[in-house]
Amino acid sequence: MRVEIAAWCGGFHVVPRVKGVARQASDDHELGSCEEESCSRSKSWAITEEENKTQISEIILLGFGDLHGLQFLLFGIFLAVYIVTLMGNIVILTVVSIDRSLHTPMYFFLGHFSFLEIGYTTTIEPMMLRTLLSAHVPISFLTCACQFYFFASLVATECFFLAVMSYDRYIAICNPLHYFTIMDHWGCLQLAAASWVGGFLAPILLMVLTFRLTFCSSNEIDHFFCDLKPIMKLACTDTQIAEMTSFICTSLFALGPFLLTLASYTHIISTILRIPSATGKQRAFATCSSHLTVVSLYYVTLGIVYGFPSGPQYEDLLKLLSLLYTVLTPALNPVIYTLRNKDVKVALRKLVQ
Repeated sequence: MRVEIAAWCGGFHVVPRVKGVARQASDDHELGSCEEESCSRSKSWAITEEENKTQISEIILLGFGDLHGLQFLLFGIFLAVYIVTLMGNIVILTVVSIDRSLHTPMYFFLGHFSFLEIGYTTTIEPMMLRTLLSAHVPISFLTCACQFYFFASLVATECFFLAVMSYDRYIAICNPLHYFTIMDHWGCLQLAAASWVGGFLAPILLMVLTFRLTFCSSNEIDHFFCDLKPIMKLACTDTQIAEMTSFICTSLFALGPFLLTLASYTHIISTILRIPSATGKQRAFATCSSHLTVVSLYYVTLGIVYGFPSGPQYEDLLKLLSLLYTVLTPALNPVIYTLRNKDVKVALRKLVQ
């Protein structure tokens, strides 16, 4: 302490001066500045982290990557396949609608199935053709969500219709005397309406859970359409609930109809084997052979793709396998139903004449 002595009113006045007061104020000021700087840094880091988790507004489809000059050839091939698929299903729709001999439950469901295939291919193939012409195809987040919803809805609807068509064949072969009583016009309408409504309701919960996830700054999907697995790879939050919901939906809306279809054809085959004459067996099998071929082709390709192990080393192979059920199967279905079905061939010949 430094003491300053001064004379004041005839006496002495002692004034103590503490040298550390100013220093303490300076230290407090510096500490406050450090705290403000630290707070500013924390806010900056929080803002940066929050920006990394910003909801993306655009998706970039990478398609098939670098095709080394083959993209125009593949574009022409897939465009031709798409046109053939559309024309084949339109022909079936026209024949089933015009020819009165085909106004039966079996061809009623076939008409719905052909209409479904038109929507199914139109949901996927135009976008796929765009990815062939451009290595990076930007689409809005909403467009990606809509494509996934319609794709998943039509896959579920197709599973339902395959089960309904196999049930129709089961009644026709195993219980022929009551066929037109069970499969009357009102019953067919109810089954068709239930398939459409059930298919479009099936993926709603999965879609809401998936597209409410927080997506990181990366917005590139290494695929030619917005499928579930590539979309979930963009998420930077926990996807366990969405994955569990996907498993439950697949079990209910794909595996369930598959088991019903399998049960129907188990009974159909056992009934056909009990028919004594070879002609009777051939005739009975001919009524369901085309549908059995379509069912086998559809579920085998679907099982290969979604049962295949996922990983970075399999991404290109999975894209090629996805072509089986998005391009190949819809293109073959009209061919199978026209070439392997005598009634359709006769009706088509009448239409051409």
